[in-house]
Amino acid sequence: MKLTSPAFPHNGKIPGKYTCDGANVNPPLTIEGVPPAAQSLVLIMDDPDLPQFVKEKYDLQVWDHWLVWNIPPTTKEILENQNPPGLLGKNTGGKNAYGGPCPPDREHRYFFKLSALDTMLNLPEGSTKAQVGKAMMGQVLAQAELVGRYERVK
Repeated sequence: MKLTSPAFPHNGKIPGKYTCDGANVNPPLTIEGVPPAAQSLVLIMDDPDLPQFVKEKYDLQVWDHWLVWNIPPTTKEILENQNPPGLLGKNTGGKNAYGGPCPPDREHRYFFKLSALDTMLNLPEGSTKAQVGKAMMGQVLAQAELVGRYERVK
């Protein structure tokens, strides 16, 4: 399975448009090679490069930016500024929405993780990444990852 974006290459710079310094809309994504047995897809975007003061203030290790599950496995692309069909989870900012990169200190890496599952997840909209992760256990058929980088202009 493969996850790419026409807006930036793997390990490349995420354009400002997709961040808190721009329009703060999700970038377009392209999905390839979903296993035929997949019943749904899960998309998670997070940032593990938090500075210590953010980890301590919010008591967390990773900032969750976007969480969508029960995406149809036939989905081939996610358009710019458009959530894919599915259920939205609660990001660390407390919203059921995409929250663009907004690093407070330096360049951060943003991981777009796509998982193909052999089931649909029986979770309500607004569930957290921890709840989705627990429900996904033992259900993952394939995974793909796209990493983008962003540093705010000072």
